[in-house]
Amino acid sequence: MIIKALAENTSISKEFGSEHGLSLYIETKDYNILFDVGASGLFLENAKKLSVDIASIDFLIISHGHYDHGGGLKTFLQENNTADVFVHPQAFEKFYASRPNDKLEYIGLEGELELSEQIIFTADRFFIGKEIQIYSDVTQKEPQPSSNRGLFVEKDGQMVDDIFVHEQNLIIEEGGKTLLITGCAHNGIINIIEHFHTLKGHMPDYVIGGFHLSGRSGGDESPEVIDKIGKYLLDTKAKCYTCHCTGIQPYDRLKAVMGDSIEYLSTGSEIII
Repeated sequence: MIIKALAENTSISKEFGSEHGLSLYIETKDYNILFDVGASGLFLENAKKLSVDIASIDFLIISHGHYDHGGGLKTFLQENNTADVFVHPQAFEKFYASRPNDKLEYIGLEGELELSEQIIFTADRFFIGKEIQIYSDVTQKEPQPSSNRGLFVEKDGQMVDDIFVHEQNLIIEEGGKTLLITGCAHNGIINIIEHFHTLKGHMPDYVIGGFHLSGRSGGDESPEVIDKIGKYLLDTKAKCYTCHCTGIQPYDRLKAVMGDSIEYLSTGSEIII
């Protein structure tokens, strides 16, 4: 299995563009998969540099309804008119973020794309194939990240706190290894992994994606919470590759706790499993 980071906040070199967003290419023995499409068409530019043919993607998963994960959806649909696009039914609601001076910025997906014939709406547990599934409806054992503060959804004309029912996670099993891939882990990375354990009866071998320990609206998680998450992740025995909304300073603190059990995944990075 090969994973390539097509878009992320940082890059491994000047050859690759970066942006506040996430897009991961996953190549299994049977499928070419795209998980999120970043904030723009940048994922496509970087895909060409990494020898990834977007037209050959078999299916796309959009992790949740924020622009930094689905902003490149129109570009994807222009490049690939055959792939199924798996989206949570509530991902096309209207999402906003609080910005400086209490201004609200729209951070949702382009609404007209909901009508695309390639869109397939998922369920709480949705099987794409025998070894590939998506899940949402994560049980809240631990509090959601404090960096969720300032993120809203419009309901009946009113702004209410987003509780992230629209967020979904990807499980891939191949060659005796199990991967858990998250977009932003707005539901809390511990909650997401615990829900994975409930579904699968064991911990994942790899955890890849953003952990939302830093937010553009809510700031960084406390050192105590980051240390708790680091110790929890270490106890799972999983190898972690994190990025995007984890934040550089929170990542550095996780690295101090977890050592070689965690690495940072910048644009242009490749993982072979």
